[in-house]
Amino acid sequence: MSGVWGVLLLLWGCVCLWLPGPAQGALVISRDNAIVQVTSLETQEPIRSLKKRSTNSDEVVEVYSVTVDCKVASRFAHTVMTSSALNKGNSSKEISFEVELPKTAFITNFSMEIESQIYVGEVKEKEKAKKQYEKAVSSGQTAGLVKASGRKMEKFSVSVNIAANSNVTFILTYEELLQRKLGHYEILTRVKPKQLVQNFQIVADIYEPQGITFVDAHATFISNELLPLVEKTVTDTKAHISFTPTLDQQRKCPGCDSTLIDGDFVIKYDVNRANSLGDIQIVNGYFVHFFAPPDLPRVPKNVVFVIDRSGSMSGTKMRQTREALLAILKDLHEEDYFALVPFDHNITPWKESLTKATKENVDEALEYVRRLNDNGGTNINDAVLRAVTMLDKDKRDKNLPENGVDMIILLTDGMPNSGESSLPRIQSNVRGAIDGNMSLFCLGFGNDVDYSFLDVMAKQNKGLARRIYEASDATIQLQGFYEEVASPLLSEVDLRYPDNAVDFVTTNHFSQLFNGSEIVVAGRLSDNDIDNFLVEVFANGFEEDFQVQGQASAVDWDMIYPEQEYIFGDFTERLWAYLTIQQLLETSKSGTSDEKTNATAKALDMSLQYSFVTPLTSMVVTKPETEDGPSSPLIADKLTEEQRQQAERHGYRYIPPQQTSYRFASAPTHFVDGDPHFMIELPGRADALCFNIDDTPGTIFNLVKDLTSGILVNGQTIGDKKVAPDGKVNTYFGRFGIVHLTLGVRLEVTTHNITVSQDGKRVKLLWSDTTSLKGPNMDLLVTKDRSLTVTLRDSVKFVILLHKVWKKHPYHQDYLGFYTLDSHLLSPSVHGLLGQFYHGVEFEVGDLHPGEVPEKPDATMYVKGQELNVTRGWQRDFRTDVKNGENVPCWFFHNNGTGLIDGSASDYTVSGLFKTV
Repeated sequence: MSGVWGVLLLLWGCVCLWLPGPAQGALVISRDNAIVQVTSLETQEPIRSLKKRSTNSDEVVEVYSVTVDCKVASRFAHTVMTSSALNKGNSSKEISFEVELPKTAFITNFSMEIESQIYVGEVKEKEKAKKQYEKAVSSGQTAGLVKASGRKMEKFSVSVNIAANSNVTFILTYEELLQRKLGHYEILTRVKPKQLVQNFQIVADIYEPQGITFVDAHATFISNELLPLVEKTVTDTKAHISFTPTLDQQRKCPGCDSTLIDGDFVIKYDVNRANSLGDIQIVNGYFVHFFAPPDLPRVPKNVVFVIDRSGSMSGTKMRQTREALLAILKDLHEEDYFALVPFDHNITPWKESLTKATKENVDEALEYVRRLNDNGGTNINDAVLRAVTMLDKDKRDKNLPENGVDMIILLTDGMPNSGESSLPRIQSNVRGAIDGNMSLFCLGFGNDVDYSFLDVMAKQNKGLARRIYEASDATIQLQGFYEEVASPLLSEVDLRYPDNAVDFVTTNHFSQLFNGSEIVVAGRLSDNDIDNFLVEVFANGFEEDFQVQGQASAVDWDMIYPEQEYIFGDFTERLWAYLTIQQLLETSKSGTSDEKTNATAKALDMSLQYSFVTPLTSMVVTKPETEDGPSSPLIADKLTEEQRQQAERHGYRYIPPQQTSYRFASAPTHFVDGDPHFMIELPGRADALCFNIDDTPGTIFNLVKDLTSGILVNGQTIGDKKVAPDGKVNTYFGRFGIVHLTLGVRLEVTTHNITVSQDGKRVKLLWSDTTSLKGPNMDLLVTKDRSLTVTLRDSVKFVILLHKVWKKHPYHQDYLGFYTLDSHLLSPSVHGLLGQFYHGVEFEVGDLHPGEVPEKPDATMYVKGQELNVTRGWQRDFRTDVKNGENVPCWFFHNNGTGLIDGSASDYTVSGLFKTV
């Protein structure tokens, strides 16, 4: 939830601390699905506990303090994370600090204290910050990069060189407005220290003058005997929650160094809502109005579900969509009206008008949903317009209740490729058809969808967009979104304040108020005389118009909290600034051209004024000089949702642009590695093309098929051991089958061993040995735990890389990469996901223009008779560095290589590892 707070803290020493395989360690404190681990700076792999890893004090970096202090004043959360470490060694060591914070938060400060010298971050305009570290960027040395981490977090990391016997303290501060969802605010802290920390503390102080109705605090790892570790003190207007275990209390067993702290620490709370006008607080010349009146009857809704059933929804996504729809339909109230509009390239409504949600009608709809299957293309434009037409017609014919809230919920997983395909024209068509008369909610399923397109279209039509992640819990995600909007209480909510008393008011008109949520408006007072501060609220209710008014007065915080020091007295101003910037950033995406320009300029000015790291600003911290001279600055950026999606889509994190030293070999290399990423190198043009193939674990793909020369290469995908907390489902190649029919050779390569069959004989080779096998027609070379080189006489040469993962890793497992080094002797008819490119591909690139991520431009590519949108990015070649790889610049094709590969990815699936069909 966007209203949770948290961090991930990580420190480590980089000398002699890493082990050959990954191991989890460190502390995770997160809002939502944060994870913490200790990582080697050299290998970027997790390492073991920082404590007692060596009896040699020269190899010890001690993390002796980790604290999280969160103060919430009227929903505005101010969180400070502090962590200290000591280099006990006799030589300088690199120590790093890694923090996960909620993506809805703005970083406001970061500092490092090293031997009484304090290095403080400065928020600058992003473009000016880029110029400052341009040299560092080009050399690839920038630290402190922010990257997406899971669904709702982003990771900030820095590293500094610390002298022997010296201390370093890192302090990071961020702020955000907690959002109320489903009737409460939530603070979720995930703790996985995997070590003992001398001073470990999580503290939350909640100040709510409106009055606190309940506070619940619990942890998944705390037994009845350990309940006293969670201290909770609650009064009418204040709550204090702390978790401060001693070293002995952290121990899993007496005398051992392992910790029992491993899980989620959760705080939930809500406030009093006795006043139907809501709560208005005036502090230091600013006001904030929280509006969520109690005991309102729900308003009936008229909802049309527009469901993508195109071919890309096949398999798990279609099954999860059916499951979610079945649960949602069962949750409809009898006074609701609903319709189902499945679509592919055709629009096929269940019925031609909306239907009342009686038990009989819902049962009939359930049977219809159970039979939904996938087929065809994606015609978003006509599907949404059909839903609008249905609602308009039923309204005109008075078939729907007048006071019902009209909404359309669109679920799609791909780009429009049937009917109208221009995204701006679709947005224009939908906006013109809806004309402000209903709300459109857009759910983007997976990473192939253009989230920015859906986000803008929803906001243009009084709705919002939400990403649905491809994971085992996608059904729950869909149901969770629906639950948030299932019970409208008011529509067309208008909050009014005296024109002569306030200015710079945030958005004060809202299309709906849903049960369990809250409307927040803030503004600046233009007159300190607030004796006549009249507040009025008008809205459409269930059976009659909702109308309430009342007088607001200033809140005396010193009187409410007489024994407290002033918390952070400008919180109302900063809350107003936070809310204003968020809304300006939204306008900068969905407004008119002039509105976008003005909103961007205002958001930038306010971000700089209040030192918020937003998508328009960067925080720059100058690192201390080292023996090698001045160091690169640390840079903290703010990711947009589109940048997060693109990083996930391409399997690499967002980082600023950098010059690459990669040089294309004279002979082309075609390979597939990772999750799984396909790369087509074109050395004649010093360029490359790349695409991903996403499918379910266990799928077998044909990579190379040359029936003329008798060569066949198939690969079978594997998945992680289980779905990671961020919900992402990763697939890799875990098994390859290679056949040379003419030579009578068959190889089966797995992550465990290599089996060679020829002339009725079978030999098994192990990855744990370096060995070679030579024959008249074939040479094999196994490099221990690294690679297998296969040379087939007068035909082809392959290399298969083994990526080893720590055996006890909770999610990942070993996987393989496949590289073609020499294919020039294969016939012109060679095909397959890789083979079709062995003899080159002609293309032209033009119309270079900014993409979703400024550092990754988009372009129009003309290839195979098609005009496609491509994005400049990179993939990693692991041949020279099997752990970290080398970045290879390439043009990325979206949607499983659609338009680049012949046909679709499903055309390359086969029934067996050595089968051609």
